[in-house]
Amino acid sequence: MKTKLPTFETEEQEREFWSSHDSIEYVDWDRAQLVSMPNLKPSVQTISVQLPESILDGLKTLANKWDVSYQSLLKIFLAERIERELGLQ
Repeated sequence: MKTKLPTFETEEQEREFWSSHDSIEYVDWDRAQLVSMPNLKPSVQTISVQLPESILDGLKTLANKWDVSYQSLLKIFLAERIERELGLQ
């Protein structure tokens, strides 16, 4: 029998809990089923980043070639690099 999962009042409490607990104690992964959530949108946080003009110009030029916004292209580049550095690719 698995341990009963506590109730969380906030997402921050849940995040803190999972940072120090293993899901194997709470979830029977042998019974897990693959699900699709096509409309799920990740949480986002707005930040401000100062870039040299030359980098921003290059990013805008590439984005124009790819027919995407430079903000979207920057997110793609960051996600790819993070995956590579964390060994997720």
